[in-house]
Amino acid sequence: MQRTIFLFLALVSATLLSGQEQVLEPMDVFDLRYISDPQISPQGDQIAYLLNTKDVMNDANRASIWLTDVNGENNFPLLDLDDSGRSPRWSPDGKKLLYLSSRSGSTQIYIHWLDEGKEIQPYHFTTSPSNVQWSPDGKQIAFTMRVPFQRESWAKLPQKPKGANWTAQPVLIEKLKFRADGAGFIPDTYNHLFVMDVRGGQPRQLTKGEFNVSGDFAWSPDSKAIYVSANHRSDWEYAPSNTEIHQVDLTTGAINTLTDRLGPDSSPRVSPDGRQIAYLGYDDEYLGYQIAALYMMNVDGSNQRLISKGFDRQVSNIQWASDGKGLYFQYDTEGHTRIAHINLQGEVKDLANNVGGLSLGRPYSGGDFTVAQNGRFTFTHSTPDHPADLAVGQAGKPVQRLTEVNAGLFSHKKRGEVEEIWYESSYDGQRIQGWICKPPNFDPNKKYPLLLEIHGGPFANYGDRFSMEVQLYAAAGYVVLYTNPRGSSSYGKEFGNLIHHNYPNQDYDDLITGVDEVIKKGYIDEDRLYVTGGSGGGVLTAWIVGKTDRFRAAVVAKPVINWYSFVLHADNPAFFSKYWFPDYPWEATEHYMKRSPISLVGNVSTPTMLLTGEQDYRTPMSETEQYYAALKLRKVETALVRIQDSGHGIANKPSNLLNKVSYILAWFERYP
Repeated sequence: MQRTIFLFLALVSATLLSGQEQVLEPMDVFDLRYISDPQISPQGDQIAYLLNTKDVMNDANRASIWLTDVNGENNFPLLDLDDSGRSPRWSPDGKKLLYLSSRSGSTQIYIHWLDEGKEIQPYHFTTSPSNVQWSPDGKQIAFTMRVPFQRESWAKLPQKPKGANWTAQPVLIEKLKFRADGAGFIPDTYNHLFVMDVRGGQPRQLTKGEFNVSGDFAWSPDSKAIYVSANHRSDWEYAPSNTEIHQVDLTTGAINTLTDRLGPDSSPRVSPDGRQIAYLGYDDEYLGYQIAALYMMNVDGSNQRLISKGFDRQVSNIQWASDGKGLYFQYDTEGHTRIAHINLQGEVKDLANNVGGLSLGRPYSGGDFTVAQNGRFTFTHSTPDHPADLAVGQAGKPVQRLTEVNAGLFSHKKRGEVEEIWYESSYDGQRIQGWICKPPNFDPNKKYPLLLEIHGGPFANYGDRFSMEVQLYAAAGYVVLYTNPRGSSSYGKEFGNLIHHNYPNQDYDDLITGVDEVIKKGYIDEDRLYVTGGSGGGVLTAWIVGKTDRFRAAVVAKPVINWYSFVLHADNPAFFSKYWFPDYPWEATEHYMKRSPISLVGNVSTPTMLLTGEQDYRTPMSETEQYYAALKLRKVETALVRIQDSGHGIANKPSNLLNKVSYILAWFERYP
């Protein structure tokens, strides 16, 4: 098989370096590449995908659309490499690609004819479209777009004199959720569904009102209706999880609501024969961790039934098989992401493992896949050795990895080896899974410092995936331990809800037991233990230093320190107050404070640095500032690092990922 251009670059790089091997360094963040959004053609013979790179001069993430045959040959960029593009979508006949690009300065829709190499921009948008989809007949495009809602001001403001220099007018806020992490203050707009002719012309708005339509919608096979998920009840702000499936008729614009239960119904998918709808959801029990299951109903909403009964894992990314006898989906189990097939009787068969690689910073779950009419599928493939590459598979056949997009970097940069471990928590014997990343050129006869790195969420999971942060810590000489303590996803509903209204608590024991298990292996210097984590991991790091002085130093990243202030200041108060706590803060003050790391600050003696994004609205900077002030008042060695141009996702800016790692390593080096 012809090797890709990426492998060629690797060979050139290896030749230039004359076989000299080095370890990863922070600046290597800018050389990392990964693949996302792989889209297999309807016929299953070609794949369109995004190659994601870093722009070192502009501190930006870039993406370009590439095409390849399913055997990995004829791998080439669809557009010039400096021409941005995203969301490639095949036309039903496989002859055209629809995609989004901001190359003109704003997001626009383009259609590219593959055989002729020509393309058109069917309409010029003044507001950015997203979630583009072809109609099954190939004649229309559906998408979502933000629509302003004009609201009359009830304050009659005086007019300033002509030429007067007054400050800007006040900003009036009346929504419960008025800002979001990564977006800042939310303008008075709502996400709605649109449709337009592929030949161009004015797009037509299909949904209207003060509610938001999910971008995960589906066409009917006859191209006459679209199925969406939304909550358009009057109290939608206070019930963020209570969505329903609706049918939108393209001819009349009529909306027919098909589901009606307390709980989310989402991700509708219409069967090939147009008779059934598969969708995801659950009956809301107001638990912190609830698992989306696969449901089915007739196209008119009748005969609603659970298909994935007894499957104790979260179902996502559902796609019908072309024969209509089952669906493909992905799920997480024990720190691994898999692709599977489920028939209409609920029988599940695994098809592929090692899905993921989209989170370059830390080894979180996530990944993309699509399936063709012949059952061949493509997905993002990752192991601890590499971020997402492109792979293909088919039932009964071995998975084939098609690319090695980081071969040029990894040909001369040695990575730390990763070992999976299981152990029993000292609290109650609960089995806990973790991973140990060892420094390159590891010598088991030496003693190494240990760094405990804790994931956020808390309902999330680390796993058998690449992590640049972990690799950089290992390259600096640390043995890195990362685990999935109780509350982590991918172990079922019961394990996830062991921390329901009880977080943080015994997850502390799970983490400390993991540290002791690694120490037993004999290569850890017990006097050089360090701990860090972000978000939920920041909560647990602050909790740990409030309960033990075993660690030489700690870095608490983007934490919640005071649950009372967090629930009323974070970007989703309706959700956090309803699902994470038994009542509002003023009704359950003792409960909130008992679980807040600030309650343990009087015990802290460990040198503790804090690190948070300046525009973080998920765990706002005020949480970090409270803890910093408390530590300073107690004269505990501390520092506060305010990451600029960053929300909760610090790694979204390449330079901020290396800034984060560099500050953490520098803090630990102060306490050898």
